Amino acid sequence: MLMHQLLIDGAVRHPEKAAFRWIDKSQSLTYADAARRMEDLAGALHELGVGKGDRVAVFAHNGMDYLLSMFGCWRIGAIAALVNVRFADELEYYFQDHEPSVVVYTHDMADPVRQAAATVPSIRSLVCMDGPQDGALSLPELMAGHLPAPADPGDEEAIAHLSYTSGTTGKPKGACLAHEPTMRATRCIAERLRLSAADVSFGPTALSSSYGLVANLLPVLHRGGTTCVMAHWTSDVGWDHLDKTGATVFAANPTLLTDVLVESRARGKTPWALRMGVSGGGPVPTPLKAAWRDELYLPLVESYGQSELGGFVALGFPDLQPDATLSAIGLPLPDKEVRILDADGIEVPIGEVGEICLRGGHMVGYWNKPEKTKEAFRGGWLHTGDTGCMDADGRVTMRGRFSELLSVAGRTWFPRDVEEALISCEEVREAAVVGIPDPELGHRPRAFITEASAITDPSGLKSRIASMVPYDLTPLEIAVVREFPMTPTGKIAKATLCDAAIAGTV
Repeated sequence: MLMHQLLIDGAVRHPEKAAFRWIDKSQSLTYADAARRMEDLAGALHELGVGKGDRVAVFAHNGMDYLLSMFGCWRIGAIAALVNVRFADELEYYFQDHEPSVVVYTHDMADPVRQAAATVPSIRSLVCMDGPQDGALSLPELMAGHLPAPADPGDEEAIAHLSYTSGTTGKPKGACLAHEPTMRATRCIAERLRLSAADVSFGPTALSSSYGLVANLLPVLHRGGTTCVMAHWTSDVGWDHLDKTGATVFAANPTLLTDVLVESRARGKTPWALRMGVSGGGPVPTPLKAAWRDELYLPLVESYGQSELGGFVALGFPDLQPDATLSAIGLPLPDKEVRILDADGIEVPIGEVGEICLRGGHMVGYWNKPEKTKEAFRGGWLHTGDTGCMDADGRVTMRGRFSELLSVAGRTWFPRDVEEALISCEEVREAAVVGIPDPELGHRPRAFITEASAITDPSGLKSRIASMVPYDLTPLEIAVVREFPMTPTGKIAKATLCDAAIAGTV
């Protein structure tokens, strides 16, 4: 099945049902309107010479035109290449990497777009979502022309979506996601979450991340529900809109899920229709899951995926979990085979830690990076680079990135163990543990925390968590920061944090 077929089918089955809501501008489109606008955008791109396999870069804040640009690309067989607006200073790298023929952007990004586009000969047209600008066409004017779109190429195996990795292990790579595997994966997600046409999914994370595609956008459209996008999240305004829209699913990252928990505590209630949170973009602290369960009486469903998937490795169920399974993510999705392998590619015994690897339901490869693709698929498995284990029932627990493990006095530390112990302290809102190179220890562990309430003696937290972790915490240092540097996908940017710690700036 093709991604854009969801709007075509929705326009036939329930034309007056809301498909998209753009929270920031209070705009909505029914399925019938969304399908028509998709045709208008597809016709505009065709008029600009975009054809099957051409890349269209989208560089914008979350919004209605962003959604339509994605679907318009898919409708004519083009590839939507999505770049987060936080990477304005690095835009030239992205354009040179995927060589778009057209760039669709938001007006406040005009300067970086022009500068980067000047270095990429493949770019024929710049198109501004907000009206004409110097050197750029107006998207509203193009769409108002109702230009005819070509016949649908109808190629389920074609690349539809270029999803860039976070770049934690080198330059970001464009993961090539094809129509059919992504549609199959997101149907599985819709089934796991028990979505229906009555559901309203609310996603404030960046549409440039594949998480927005596979958590907030496609699953609910499979069921004929409504998806909401938001560009500018704050905890109080975001909570109000969750309540106002009757959102039933909140697809976000741990930071924003914490915001909803804290705001709900302050108000003494939860958004009225909310029935679950879905978390991605990074591991979910077990205490956060427990707080959603015990205080909000709602499940916080943890997902585990990567840009390379167009889906999830594993996903929980929308049920209140017992303590015994709270630290696990959940079962693998049925479109993927998941195994825990050792360094030689041999499956490890149940409960032992190894690398999480999978077959089926993943990217075609990295855009124009055959060697990186070959490395990722060595031995016939997609290697995630993450450590984890699987229990006898098949539940997956992710322990952390291999690159983030610490070696402290000859002992391997999993930072997540210490982070979750710290977060269990009521004064701690978030925690991140990094390793500072040390000639004697190997790594000197340093924990950075943000406060839920005032902490007068951070070092005193060590004695409180000592019994919760299997490590000698003597060398651990703890420091309070106002906020963490974040990646565009909502993860704490540990590499940035570690560099700042080494430089003495944090």
